Amino acid sequence: MSPLAWIAIGSLAVWGWLLLGQGFFWRTDQRLPAPVDAPERWPAVVVVVPARDEAEVLPLSLPSLLAQDYPGPAEVILVDDGSADGTGRLAEELALRHGGLALTVVSPGEPAPGWTGKLWALRHGMALARARGPEFLLLTDADIAHEPDSLRLLVAAATGHRLDLVSQMARLRVATGWERLIVPAFVYFFCQLYPFRWINRPRPLATAAAGGCVLLRTETAERAGVPEVIRQAVIDDVSLARAVRRAGGRVWLGLADRVDSIRPYPGLGDLWRMVSRSAYAQLRHNPLVLAGTVAGLALVYLAPPATLTAGLATGDRAAAWAGGLAWAVMAGTYLPMLRYYRQPSWLAPLLPFTALLYLLMTVDSAVQHHRGRGAAWKGRTYARPRPASEAPGPAER
Repeated sequence: MSPLAWIAIGSLAVWGWLLLGQGFFWRTDQRLPAPVDAPERWPAVVVVVPARDEAEVLPLSLPSLLAQDYPGPAEVILVDDGSADGTGRLAEELALRHGGLALTVVSPGEPAPGWTGKLWALRHGMALARARGPEFLLLTDADIAHEPDSLRLLVAAATGHRLDLVSQMARLRVATGWERLIVPAFVYFFCQLYPFRWINRPRPLATAAAGGCVLLRTETAERAGVPEVIRQAVIDDVSLARAVRRAGGRVWLGLADRVDSIRPYPGLGDLWRMVSRSAYAQLRHNPLVLAGTVAGLALVYLAPPATLTAGLATGDRAAAWAGGLAWAVMAGTYLPMLRYYRQPSWLAPLLPFTALLYLLMTVDSAVQHHRGRGAAWKGRTYARPRPASEAPGPAER
């Protein structure tokens, strides 16, 4: 057989493994577990919302938190992280206008050295929350909208299944053409890297969380030293889950039905910045890991259409057959995520093109890091790698 055919067969073999051996990552049925019974006593919860320059999305997200129909004691703390657009003042106006749960707005000032902005804000908000003595903390981003029963369902799942961290991957906004092309694939790739079934096993094979919606048991957070132990993490949600797991806590992660991100990413540039700001941090700022990632993406996602096309052009039937079958398996695994996002099936064969964009975003992330620009968000740049103490162990992938 030709080298082209061997490349196609290698890609097909990888897709065979991904289909059956990677925790059935492509399935979208990992949803919030139903409670066994309603709690006899609903525990107190404090919602902590770090917010920096969020005046555009706050009118849609904050009222949804204030309107929670939670049966127990609950309140909201919004931490205004140095906003220049009046985020804190707007939050107070929204609370007066909409009523509901009590709202406290605070501002911790600029981050201390060695802290990322979001984790500095969470540190301040969590410290205030702990003074209230809640059993749970809900850490949620300022662009996340919750259905009225969201908090109740989260707490019921945590108490009914004895979970220390319950996280839901919020359904991201998909409205523009670029969002349709890139956003479902973003979640698909995350699930491939961190299969939810592996995370949710009694004996987990992976550990991760989705930072937009995290219900955290207060006692476990204190035992894990959160957020101090992850203060420099750019990918803070995965680092948080690993810290909880190291402290002996049980972690659950799944897709959300009643939690949505309302942040728009209308153009390719917006989506490019969203991915590239942390892609190289995900690879631990390691050039060798970057090279392996680029090679892996090329073999898994780019080789199938390339070998199919080249095989048909040159009459290499083995290359065309194996490349075409690999491409078909790839598209088939993507269909459940497209259905979850209510997108048309014809987008599935375009996944190789989307993967190419992600490859370029990852390389750009590395280039920006080595130019000293690091991960950038809301006017702040984090050039320093994550401390070695946060590197995952063999069981924490």
